[in-house]
Amino acid sequence: MKLTILGCYSATPRALTNTTSQVLEINNHMFLIDCGEGTQVELRKHKIKFNRIKHIFISHLHGDHFFGLVGLISTFRLLTRETELHIYGPKGIKEVVTLQMKLADSWTNYQLIFHELTSENSELIFEDEEVEVYTIPLNHRIYTNGYLFKEKEGNRKLDINLVEEANIHMAYYRKLAQGFDVTNNDGILIKNETVTKAGVKPKSYAFCSDTMYKEDIVPIIKNVDVLYHESTFLEKHAHLAPRTKHSTAKEAASIAKQANVGTLLLGHYSTRYDGLNLFKEEAQEVFENVELCEDGKTFNF
Repeated sequence: MKLTILGCYSATPRALTNTTSQVLEINNHMFLIDCGEGTQVELRKHKIKFNRIKHIFISHLHGDHFFGLVGLISTFRLLTRETELHIYGPKGIKEVVTLQMKLADSWTNYQLIFHELTSENSELIFEDEEVEVYTIPLNHRIYTNGYLFKEKEGNRKLDINLVEEANIHMAYYRKLAQGFDVTNNDGILIKNETVTKAGVKPKSYAFCSDTMYKEDIVPIIKNVDVLYHESTFLEKHAHLAPRTKHSTAKEAASIAKQANVGTLLLGHYSTRYDGLNLFKEEAQEVFENVELCEDGKTFNF
């Protein structure tokens, strides 16, 4: 599982900082999460192939999280993209995008498929044989969702010595890897767990965009490997968090601790601060395993 941070600051883009956008590579998928201004420039800078992006997840319709979307869609068109593109986001995102395309007479030559979200509860919005994606309802000034990405259980590992001792024909090896019990050459049913081991532990990633402190997301993200949680403010400006419906670094750490996550990533920093070290220091007073997102930084988990 690989995460590339294209932008991780709040409010407005600046010469050296970008607004929220990241690319998650998980189990042969490349997902774009949020799409602030400048996203496509950052994609090029980090040599991420446009045609590998088939699913885009937008948390909410504040500009610093989706103003780069129409530009990216337009560039896909200019590059004569043929692969369909799925866009997940709040109800209204289709209207915003298609109105701009209509007024510019710039309809795509590929299929745009919108998945508009309205539920206040967590729901499964994408699933294939390898990955599931769920919404994480958040509490911001407008309707907002985070997203939970989960790998599915992979194939089990065969203990070839035990398999041979059990006299199982190699034609059944694939069934064993898929977790099924099989019959051996003597007609005896062999229990899967007696000749196989669990495969690689599935990875999971939770993206919690703009939100005030919200404990009821904890059951949704319980035990995830990696949690990205917004941390707009330091403690000296904690009084601004409820008013703007954002979180502090300490509040993000509290969520991480309650959810027993593996690693906490901080981001969406207010541009009022000159440095980032205090975000990590304040979060680590509550939860130890904290990393700071920075534009252009890549995490491999």
